[in-house]
Amino acid sequence: MEIKQDFNQDSYERAQKRVQKIKGFYTHLLIYIVINAFLLSVKIFNDFDNTNLSDWQNYNTLFFWGIGLFFHGISVFGFGNFLTKDWEDRKIKEIMEKEKAKNQTWN
Repeated sequence: MEIKQDFNQDSYERAQKRVQKIKGFYTHLLIYIVINAFLLSVKIFNDFDNTNLSDWQNYNTLFFWGIGLFFHGISVFGFGNFLTKDWEDRKIKEIMEKEKAKNQTWN
């Protein structure tokens, strides 16, 4: 019985780490949006005549950070995974069930 409890604890910890990675991505996304909105609004208000808004240098941060954010998302979700309501609890249960099935195949 102790082995089963240890497995459930390990499974729960792995699922919890996975959920933390997902939450980390959403935090990264939120910071990306807030910082880039601030930088673009400063640029717009400082160059109110709109003469330099089409310059590439104005969008370097947005572009390159966006590429990094894209790869962060791929590393967390892979391709084609979309989250819905109560995703954190479902994700923990799903990961725990996979671990349980994996463990049962070895017994």
